[in-house]
Amino acid sequence: MTRSVYVTGIDRGDGRQVVELGVMELLTRHVDRVGVFRPLVHDRPDRLFDLLRARYRLGQPPHTAYGMGYEEAASLQAERGTDALVTELVERFHAVARDHEYVLVLGSDYAATSLPDELGLNARLANEFGAPVITVVGGQDQSGESLRAEAHNAYRAYRARGCDVAALVVNRVAPEDHAAVAGLLAERLPVPCYTLPEDGSLSAPTVSQVVRALDAVVLLGDDAGLSRDVRDFVFGGAMLPTFLPALTEGCLVVTPGDRADLIIGALAAHSAGAPPIAGVLLTLDERPGPDILALASRLAPGTPVVSVPGRSFPTAEQLFALEGKLHAGNPRKAETALGLFDRHVDTAELTNRIAVARSGRVTPMMFEHELIERSRAGRRRVVLPEGTEERVLRAADVLLRRDVCELTLLGEEDTVRKRAAELGIQLTDAQIVDPQTSPLRERFAERYAALRAHKGVTHELAYDVVADVSYFGTLMVQEGLADGMVSGAAHSTAATIRPAFEIIKTAPGARIVSSVFFMCLADRVLVYGDCAVNPDPDAEQLADIAIQSAATAAQFGVEPRIAMLSYSTGTSGSGADVDKVRRATELVRELRPDLLVEGPIQYDAAVDPAVAAAKLPGSRVAGRATVLVFPDLNTGNNTYKAVQRSAGAVAVGPVLQGLRKPVNDLSRGALVQDIVNTVAITAVQAQSQARAPQSQAHPPTGQRSQTQKAPNA
Repeated sequence: MTRSVYVTGIDRGDGRQVVELGVMELLTRHVDRVGVFRPLVHDRPDRLFDLLRARYRLGQPPHTAYGMGYEEAASLQAERGTDALVTELVERFHAVARDHEYVLVLGSDYAATSLPDELGLNARLANEFGAPVITVVGGQDQSGESLRAEAHNAYRAYRARGCDVAALVVNRVAPEDHAAVAGLLAERLPVPCYTLPEDGSLSAPTVSQVVRALDAVVLLGDDAGLSRDVRDFVFGGAMLPTFLPALTEGCLVVTPGDRADLIIGALAAHSAGAPPIAGVLLTLDERPGPDILALASRLAPGTPVVSVPGRSFPTAEQLFALEGKLHAGNPRKAETALGLFDRHVDTAELTNRIAVARSGRVTPMMFEHELIERSRAGRRRVVLPEGTEERVLRAADVLLRRDVCELTLLGEEDTVRKRAAELGIQLTDAQIVDPQTSPLRERFAERYAALRAHKGVTHELAYDVVADVSYFGTLMVQEGLADGMVSGAAHSTAATIRPAFEIIKTAPGARIVSSVFFMCLADRVLVYGDCAVNPDPDAEQLADIAIQSAATAAQFGVEPRIAMLSYSTGTSGSGADVDKVRRATELVRELRPDLLVEGPIQYDAAVDPAVAAAKLPGSRVAGRATVLVFPDLNTGNNTYKAVQRSAGAVAVGPVLQGLRKPVNDLSRGALVQDIVNTVAITAVQAQSQARAPQSQAHPPTGQRSQTQKAPNA
C-alpha cells in the first residue's frame, strides 16, 4: 500500500517550502519511487514542484502533480459542495499513489484564496488520503509564549478534525530566541516539535530575482553573478569617500546611472574583496558609456550591473518588498534549506513518525543521501588543496550549506575569497590557509626533511616542496590538522597521490594502495576495483585489492560478494591471465575465509542470475556479485567508463584504499556533485579510522608496499 505524508500549515508566511524540501530529502533517502501531489495550485508550472522534480530526478509527469487550481476548486465547491470537491481531489491523489511507493502532499498556502475553512479542507484531505500531518507554524516576530500558544492551537486544530499529527515545525524563529523557544516547545506538546531559526540567506532575493521583478536590463554580469544573494541595499548619493565605508558584504548598490564614480568605486571595492558586493542597480534609465562599462567589466568580471527606468525611491519600495524563494534555478538556497532542516530536525525520529520503510534496493540518489547523512553524523575536517578552482569552490559551498564537514581550502586568502565572491559564494565557515605564508610551513619542512632524509632531502629543499598545495595538504592530514584530503580537479593523479605515498604510506597489513569506484546503477550499487591505480597487479596484489575492496564496500553499506573477473568462468579456460585470477581467488579464501568470493568468473556470470545459473549453478556469488575485481587497470578503467556512459551509471570515485589516512583523487573532469560525494566519502573513511585507530608502523618486512613502487618515491 502506498503511504503518504501531508505537510500543511495554519496561515501564510510560514516558510513551509523549507520543511517540504526537507521531508522530500528524507523520503528519497529511504524510498525509490516518491511522488508529489499538490491538491490546490495557484500557478502552473509550480515553482516548488519544478525544484523537487529537478533535484530528485522525478520521472513524474508535471500535470499529475496538481489537483486543480484555486478558482476551479472554489467554483466546484460553490456549485456542488465540499464533498464533491474532496471526491475529485481524492481521485486525482490516488492516480499519483498508484505509481509511487510514497507520496509527499503539499497543503494549501492560505494566500489570496476564496475557499472557506481552508484549514478544515486540508485536514479532511489528509484524512481521506490516509496521510499523517506535519503542521508548520510561522515564527516571525513572535515571542516564545505566543509561539507556544500558536503551536498548541495548530496541534488541536488538526487533531480535533481527526488527523494523525506526526510532528509540528515552528519555522523562522529569531536566531537569538531559538534555543529558548525550542526548549519551551519541546516540553509542552504531545508530539515532537522542531524549531527552525530564521536564516537571512533564504529570505534574501537573488540578483536575477531583482531583475525579473523590476524588469531590469542586464548591462553586465554572468549567470554566477546573477545568482548571488542580495543581503542588503546601499543607496548611493554621497561622494565616493563617504559612500565606500557604507558598503556591506552582499549588498546591492542602487545609484543613479550617471554616477560613474560610485559605479567604478563599488566594483573596485568588490575586486579588492573589501567588501564583495552582489551587484549594481542603476536608476533613472541612465546608462554609463561603453568606456565605463568596459572598465567595469575588467574590474569585476561577472558582477551584475543592471538598469531600470524608475527613480530611486519607487525602486527602493519594490526592492524592500522582495523575498527570496526556493526554485530550481537557485540550488544554493535549496542546500541552505536542507542544511537548516537537518541541523534542527531529528530526521530519524521523524522517519519513524511518518512510517517510512526503506526500499529493498539502493538507488544512486539513496546512496548519495546516505553518504551525506553519515558524514554529517560525525563531522571531520577535510582539506581541499585546489582552493581557487571554481568546481571546488562550488562544492565547498554545498558542503558548508549542508553542514557535511569542516573544510580547509588552500591558497592565497585574498585570491580565494575574491574568486568565491565572483561566484557568489560565502566562505564564512571555511578555514583558508596559504601554504606560502603559513607558520606551519617551517614545521612541515622539518617533518618532510626527516621523512625523506634517506632520499637526500635537505631542509632547504623540503621548505620549497611543502609549499606545494598537494604536499601541504597531505602533511596537514599526517599531522592531524585535517582528517582527510581530496584533490585532483586541477592536478594529475600522480600529483595527488605521490605525496600520500611518501608521507602517509600504506596501512598495516596492506600490500598496496588501490582504488574502487562505486558504480550507482538504476537499482543497485556495485563496487569496481582497481580501476585507477595499479596497472598490472600480480596474484598477491590482486587478492589484496579484493580484500580491501570488500572492506570498503562494507564500510559504505554494500554487502560484499566478490567476483574475481576474467575472460573465462570456473574451469573453462586456462592461460597465464586466468591462472593469475584463479591464484588470487585462492589467496582471498585462505586469508579471509569469511568472505564470499568467486573466480575466475566472467562479468555476465557475475551480475546476471540467468547466466550464472547456466555457468556456475549453486554459486553464492555468481549472478549477485557486488564487488567486481578486474584483472588489470586497462580492463577496469575501460569497463567503468563504458558502464558509466552507456548505462547512465553514477560513478563515485576513485576512492583510494590501503593508506593509513584518507586521501582521495578526483578526475580532472569531475562535476561539482562528484566532488561533494568524494569529500563525503573521505569524511566517512576518517570517521571509521577514528573509531579504529591504526598503528603507525611500516608494513611488515617482506610485504611489497606501493610506496616502494611510486615514481620518485
